[in-house]
Amino acid sequence: MSTREMFAAGGIVMWPLLLFSLLVFVLAVERTVFWIRIRRRQRPLIKRVLVLYRDAPAEAIALLKKSLGFPIARIFLEALESEADSPSQFRLALEGASHAEIPLLRRFSSVFQTVIAIAPLLGLLGTILGLIRSFAAVRIGDLGADASAVTGGISEALVSTAVGMVVAMFALAAFNIFRSFYRRQMSLLQEYGSQLEFLYERQHQAVSYQERGAYASTQR
Repeated sequence: MSTREMFAAGGIVMWPLLLFSLLVFVLAVERTVFWIRIRRRQRPLIKRVLVLYRDAPAEAIALLKKSLGFPIARIFLEALESEADSPSQFRLALEGASHAEIPLLRRFSSVFQTVIAIAPLLGLLGTILGLIRSFAAVRIGDLGADASAVTGGISEALVSTAVGMVVAMFALAAFNIFRSFYRRQMSLLQEYGSQLEFLYERQHQAVSYQERGAYASTQR
């Protein structure tokens, strides 16, 4: 059976299943390109930012401004520019910026989940329509029932179910892969965010010590 014959045998539900399969493919390609770019370039960038921030915070911020295409860079930049007065406020700013990036990191997750849920149901609908077609071709006591109509209806039922399951499995595989990337990204954010909090607290303590020293010298 050729692809065209299989598509025709699947019945009307093959059109929405085709649309879902194309949608999942396009979104999977977009997410793959997105995550490959991040996984290759973001870690070295953040490590360099942390090294710079130890001795030259201004240079680190300038580097972050040049790297706004990376989620962690945007999170760090927003936290560092929040004008926090204490490490606790800086932590809150970092957490707020992290939450703001979550929708981008989980982009299209709801679409994948929708396809996972609906594609098998469309396949089941095709099964029901195919069986209705098969039973409609059969007349009790009628030996002249159209055998091709009966087998065509059964073929429609089987093909639509199979295609619906394949589309759902592909969407599920893509969803799980991208979810693992998202979880890894959040783990890296916690790791590097903790390092940035430590460096910020040390910078804050150094500034506070200098201010107290300057104040003490003016009182002498």
